[in-house]
Amino acid sequence: MGEFIIEGGRPLRGSLQVQGAKNSVLPILAATILHSGVSVLHHCPRLRDVDASIRILRQLGCRADWEGDDLVVDASTMVCSQIPDHLMREMRSSVIFLGAILSRCGEAELSLPGGCELGPRPIDLHLAALRQLGAEIDEGGGRLHCRAGDMCGREITLSIPSVGATENALLTACGCEGVTTIFNAAREPEIDDLQRFLRAMGHQVQGAGTSVVTVAGRSPTHDLEHTVMPDRIVAATYLAAVAAAGGEVELKGVDYRHLSTVIAALHEAGCRIHSTGSAVLLRSTGELKGVRPIRTAPYPGFPTDAQAVLMASLLKSKGTTVFVENIFENRYRHVDELCRMGADIRVEGRVAVVCGVERLRGAAVEATDLRGGAAMVVAALSAEGRSRIGSIHHVQRGYENIVGDLSALGACISLEA
Repeated sequence: MGEFIIEGGRPLRGSLQVQGAKNSVLPILAATILHSGVSVLHHCPRLRDVDASIRILRQLGCRADWEGDDLVVDASTMVCSQIPDHLMREMRSSVIFLGAILSRCGEAELSLPGGCELGPRPIDLHLAALRQLGAEIDEGGGRLHCRAGDMCGREITLSIPSVGATENALLTACGCEGVTTIFNAAREPEIDDLQRFLRAMGHQVQGAGTSVVTVAGRSPTHDLEHTVMPDRIVAATYLAAVAAAGGEVELKGVDYRHLSTVIAALHEAGCRIHSTGSAVLLRSTGELKGVRPIRTAPYPGFPTDAQAVLMASLLKSKGTTVFVENIFENRYRHVDELCRMGADIRVEGRVAVVCGVERLRGAAVEATDLRGGAAMVVAALSAEGRSRIGSIHHVQRGYENIVGDLSALGACISLEA
């Protein structure tokens, strides 16, 4: 499994191209099965979750192979509509295949998904959306048995703007006759990227990025090439790392508008930031100050996925910062591990209060989940001495080459098997 070994105290300098977005490519990989043809994905990150999606595609009978830095999926050979339990357990996002398989095959069978333990994340919203479109779903024994039934385009309303439920409804609607309108849809940039992919395939989709998304019936589909958008959470992680360790780094290939709340918080903390249409430059002395309360919220609010890494960047700040986690109940699992490094964090329910300390000390810690593990990397870069971070398989689910990226910027970080 391995560990990250980090010697802290080195400023970061240089430029870096940000990887493709994990939260964008996973629904896009599911969408490749909507037509019996070939999809070429450029800028596709090589991640554990992407590998899990590839195994699911191959289980369904599709071909999925790397050609250099591109992932090529040929869904013409798809013969199966079932996903076995061991594949579904690998990641929470595996449930996104439900709508795509149902659209393509008219039926689907899969078990409940796995993933990071961040508290209750029921898929009830996904199932409710599909049922509103006419799908018949039987639940029992930890498995879902789904049939198209009288599926057709309808107006559906999500009770909350869930990203996954929006994506599943969108993929299901691509297989329905007539017009589907999704109200209270999630507005995340990754949904807009999915829309661009579906449009390139030939589907008539519009409204992504707003709270109302429409799909105008079945459309002829064809082969396509698509470039996956940059990962805004990876970008936020590296910006937080530079803020904590000090230095000057330019991130290339990112849309600063997708990072507006993170950039605003780091600017308030004392960083100097310059943004262009496709790059963000951050300068930091490593001496930060506390910021106004950070409240996570659906996009365009502060992303829950960036909460842990921003917290890690402010552990040595002057003053106090309050975090309020409004998305997941159990997203402070990283706090105890950060306190092993000397952090002063107090948690009560959904609120965490970070009181800046003078110094952090390297320590042996365990990654608790994907973003919590990234937070430990950020903290270790600004700590005195050596840190060892275990359970790094969590981090590898979302970061293609965090060791190589940070090493290129001057960090003393290595992977020890």
